[in-house]
Amino acid sequence: MSHLSTLSVTKTAAAQLRTDGYAILPDVFSPEETTGLLRTIESAEAGSANFRRSQDVFAIRNLLGEVPQLWPQLLTPRLQAVLAELFPGQTPHLVKSIYFDKPAGSNWLVAWHQDVMVAVDQRLDLPGYGPWTTKAGETTVLPPHEILESIVTVRLHLDDCDATNGALRVVPGSQRLGVVPPAQHPGLTPHAVTCAVPAGGLLLMQPLTLHSSQRSTSPRTRRVIHLEFSAAELPAGLQWRERQEVSEQLPARHSEQREESRVLTPKRQANVSTRDASAAPLHDVHFTSL
Repeated sequence: MSHLSTLSVTKTAAAQLRTDGYAILPDVFSPEETTGLLRTIESAEAGSANFRRSQDVFAIRNLLGEVPQLWPQLLTPRLQAVLAELFPGQTPHLVKSIYFDKPAGSNWLVAWHQDVMVAVDQRLDLPGYGPWTTKAGETTVLPPHEILESIVTVRLHLDDCDATNGALRVVPGSQRLGVVPPAQHPGLTPHAVTCAVPAGGLLLMQPLTLHSSQRSTSPRTRRVIHLEFSAAELPAGLQWRERQEVSEQLPARHSEQREESRVLTPKRQANVSTRDASAAPLHDVHFTSL
């Protein structure tokens, strides 16, 4: 895909994300790039509780804290261009990163939900923040609506993904409804669509978009790098638990006279998670978008 056509597709996807709460961008990473990412992940040492492996799932929380060598592989010029379009005139930072590996034939599903809790570094008495949860030393909170609206989820698919191997299903436009009580989900889910994404493609999503995933009925794996970005700053004294700086400047949008995008260098933050991942259930808030 040419540079101009890539920019055009990205602009269209960004507009759809604002309208429908999700969008699919194919061909953002090449087969060689996805193979390299998988090689780096598979060679990482599972030295902390952030690594969780069982017969039905392999997941890594705080992925870019645990495997920082993924950063230069992820921050390709195309991903930089996507972020520039998603955050025009802003400098986003990473607020969450997870690796999901749903093996062939995995027999679990994730029920309809929204990603409304954010991981922070401490519990503070702040207006508009709550309820709070603390499990095994990790603190999460329901933040004000504007914080949730500021987050964009970028799911990089490392395998072809469709309804047979656990593709996400989403309810278009549900992000405009705010936090939806579970009792109201059945009235919305008949309008759901399945997000089939080819390997190397991105699924863009807003956290308030109602979504779920089905059991796998295919002999194919479904491996995903789940990244969440925001340009919002939390109140003084509170910080995103996994925050990492992406860059000081994103590439200019194509409507401007742009120079060649410079390579972005993230700043690694200390990994503070101590949670015992082996004890975490599949419905845990940190894995709700498996």
